[in-house]
Amino acid sequence: MDSTAILIGLVVLLALSFDFINGFHDTANSIATSISTKALPPRIAILLSAAMNLLGAMLFTGVAQTIGGKIANPMQLEHGMYIVAAALLSGIAWNLITWYYGIPSSSSHALIGSLTGAVIVAGGYQAVNYKGFLTIIEALIISPLIAFSVGFIIMNLIRIIFKNAHPGKLNRRFRSLQVFTAAWQAFSHGTNDAQKSMGIITFALVAGGLQANLEVPFWVKSSCALAMALGTSVGGWKIIKTVGTQIFKLEPSSGFASDVSSALIIIIATFLKLPVSTTHVISSAIMGVGSAKRVSAVKWETAEKIVMAWMITLPVTIIFAGLTYWIISLIFNF
Repeated sequence: MDSTAILIGLVVLLALSFDFINGFHDTANSIATSISTKALPPRIAILLSAAMNLLGAMLFTGVAQTIGGKIANPMQLEHGMYIVAAALLSGIAWNLITWYYGIPSSSSHALIGSLTGAVIVAGGYQAVNYKGFLTIIEALIISPLIAFSVGFIIMNLIRIIFKNAHPGKLNRRFRSLQVFTAAWQAFSHGTNDAQKSMGIITFALVAGGLQANLEVPFWVKSSCALAMALGTSVGGWKIIKTVGTQIFKLEPSSGFASDVSSALIIIIATFLKLPVSTTHVISSAIMGVGSAKRVSAVKWETAEKIVMAWMITLPVTIIFAGLTYWIISLIFNF
């Protein structure tokens, strides 16, 4: 069998593995609020999330093209498929480490940091498209700040509009509404997160000379969508516990507010073709909603740990991927 075919097969396998892990790593993001408020039983929530992730992943490709072309030009890189392999190994390692410790870290940061680190070691600093890279980083930084603000505003509006409502009736109504917001949350997650693996497979296809542009083939789109849906169906209970219970004690109204806020930000980012961290956005929305009710109600110690994980993900994965690519180059002597 041709060595290029073997290598691209390995890259696709790694990318789908990353997508599968991303599915169970980030399942918590889209369903933790509905589980913690008892709007949905865990098994039903996970199945709903898997189905809506699959649908969302199949309908969009703009973020995939951003990942595939804005960090570096795959047509100008030597050993491009090895770069992608190193990036995926690094991203998978970081996702598994953070999942094991129950830290809702960003798969988006992990993949972008890993691809950047592998490109730097393979082609030097000049190989990175810093304008495109900074555009992505800006979206990753600004989106959680917007999510915090929107969550804060929506929760305050709910409090003002329903200030005279009976608490029991209000909770029942919002618990029913959370079924729909959880579905929307999962759909928005699929529209953005699954595309990152689509983008990196397309990057590898172009780098390997198997494709001339960054259009995402149907087989790439469908396989990534299925891998994420399967991963989502497994669930990520450690992270569900952190996101759903250890940031802020959610009620149906606050769960609804955080779902709407984060899903809105993610879907807007998808239409703008910008990759954002669903982990960042959802956790920040929960913090904003909690702050609207009472600043002291937010468990800021947990929030600090999450923020610390966010801060170290990019530099750690840049180093991981750089070292991985260097080891690969020694093994294959190039």
